[in-house]
Amino acid sequence: MCGIAGFSRFQFEAGDESLLTSMGQAILHRGPDAGGTYIDEHVGLCHRRLSILDLSAAGNQPMFSKDQRYVIVFNGEIYNFLELRAALETEGHVFSTHTDTEVIIALYAKMGVECLAELNGMFTFAIWDKQEHTLFIARDRMGKKPLYYTYEQGKLAFASEIKALLPVPFVEREIRDDAVYDFFAYQYIPDPKTIFKGVHKCPPAHYMFYKNGELTCQQYWDVDFSKVSQASEEELTNQLRDLTAHCTRQRMIADVPLGAFLSGGVDSSGVVAMMAQQSESPVKTCSIGFDEKRFNETEFARIVAEQYHTEHHEFIVHDNVSDNLEHIVSFFDEPFADPSLVPTYFVSKLARQEVTVAIAGDGGDEVFAGYEKYSIDAIENDLRNKVPTWIRKAILPKVANLVAGSGISVLKKVKSLCDSLSCDPAMGFYITNSQIDDRQWQQLVKPDFAAKLGAYHPSKITLDAYEKANGPDHLSRILYTDMKTYLPGGILVKVDRMSMAHSLEVRAPILDRDVIEFAATVPSAFKFKNGEKKHILKEAFKPLLPNDILYRKKMGFSVPLDQWLRDEIKAIAEKYLFAEQAGLLTYFNASAIKQLWNQHQSGSHQHGTVLWSLLMFEMWYQRYMNNTGKAA
Repeated sequence: MCGIAGFSRFQFEAGDESLLTSMGQAILHRGPDAGGTYIDEHVGLCHRRLSILDLSAAGNQPMFSKDQRYVIVFNGEIYNFLELRAALETEGHVFSTHTDTEVIIALYAKMGVECLAELNGMFTFAIWDKQEHTLFIARDRMGKKPLYYTYEQGKLAFASEIKALLPVPFVEREIRDDAVYDFFAYQYIPDPKTIFKGVHKCPPAHYMFYKNGELTCQQYWDVDFSKVSQASEEELTNQLRDLTAHCTRQRMIADVPLGAFLSGGVDSSGVVAMMAQQSESPVKTCSIGFDEKRFNETEFARIVAEQYHTEHHEFIVHDNVSDNLEHIVSFFDEPFADPSLVPTYFVSKLARQEVTVAIAGDGGDEVFAGYEKYSIDAIENDLRNKVPTWIRKAILPKVANLVAGSGISVLKKVKSLCDSLSCDPAMGFYITNSQIDDRQWQQLVKPDFAAKLGAYHPSKITLDAYEKANGPDHLSRILYTDMKTYLPGGILVKVDRMSMAHSLEVRAPILDRDVIEFAATVPSAFKFKNGEKKHILKEAFKPLLPNDILYRKKMGFSVPLDQWLRDEIKAIAEKYLFAEQAGLLTYFNASAIKQLWNQHQSGSHQHGTVLWSLLMFEMWYQRYMNNTGKAA
């Protein structure tokens, strides 16, 4: 796991060796073990290394091909590199290192862009062809590894994190208006947008090709839900168990200490069980808990730890959130508000004390329908099919308006249900899962900012992904939607930033290309069966885990957010939300923010989600922007 950066020098000399060094220093946390640069009259490349395979200096980057034609900087891991290496050796290729980096560059020299079809892993890399004067940049299929870029009038710069782009002379910090609205709807900014107008995310499963000042971006892979398997549930369950075990085993290859995140949920518990079965020594496991029992899963993690005799470590988040929050949030270069970033930071910190690589259960919920929102969506769709259209379109919106603004939990759910049922299934899915409803947004937003947004609405992100899906049913289409939006934009960003904050590599077997492609063929009825979420994955893990783990109520990686805002982080929230020169005041009415705050503090309403989003936005703004919206 590492960090990469670079820029073009064709038509505009974007920078020199000192700029490359500055870009590398900005992402030092991603690769503290070694750093290197390459520069010629056409490009500059920078690399920061976290040594995982072949710890010798031979594995340092930038790395050159045998004939010196190609130069690569690479962030990630290729899990099938041993098989690819063996195949190349049979063709006469001789390797100088034991790294997967050298395999990538050899494969690209042989196949060009087509090498992406062979690579199975998490990655972003850039390969400079000194002979053809072309720069090839690629990102992995699911978006495990980040890739940001800016391109203006033939000038290109790219990096693993936005902070490494900010020293580049032609990168400006001008906020993108629709991205602000997106953030409050989703708690992250979906790709290819970023918070800055001139900075973009390269989407997952895409590559970019740069030559003579021209940049093209192309998708090379997608999740295909159209080929539904006709195999029995038992056959598919056994195949899934074997496949997941194989992908877990591949991720246990490392030349540094390795362990696992263990939450006590189905996914991480199943992965730990498979690790334990394939490890000669006790697996190191790490868990995070809270004082508040309904958010504390450590007792379930202990069940699995004891069953598999792991070397188990726990950390309870007490009163250390406020003291660490500003530091934690500083690792996000654009607004990000998934509250589980806090426990993810602490579990990564705990794990890094013991290991350099941690294996996690990420992806199980999005790939196999594990979230509670899928249950809610199923109920809503059932009602949508039963309630006459005229009632849904004419009556339910009026009911929603009647109960709008209520602080009573039941009535808030009634409003969400009525709003959702009055729409088609795709828009209903957006409404149910949006983090701010239209009424609340309209109360908060200033008229001049609303006018700048025009007719734009964040639901477009969800609806566009839903329409692109080729699945045979609604569940497959919303799973595709989450794999294209929430997974890469929310979950994987959180894990990457919080683990890299501690120079920790995290690997996710369930997000393996082969697991994803297999899961897409599994009938929806085996994923969500008779109201049971993640059914087939539970069946696959059944021989490995007790029922207390498999069938308990899902808690998720949640935090006591509402209570935090009333005590633990109340002071820091007031400091930012009500600052005289708050960036929020560019977009929102101060009186509306104050009203939300007072209602929440009184306990009459639970506004934790939107207040947290406001806080995360302002903490980002104060770090990256000044009061005029220009560079800080």
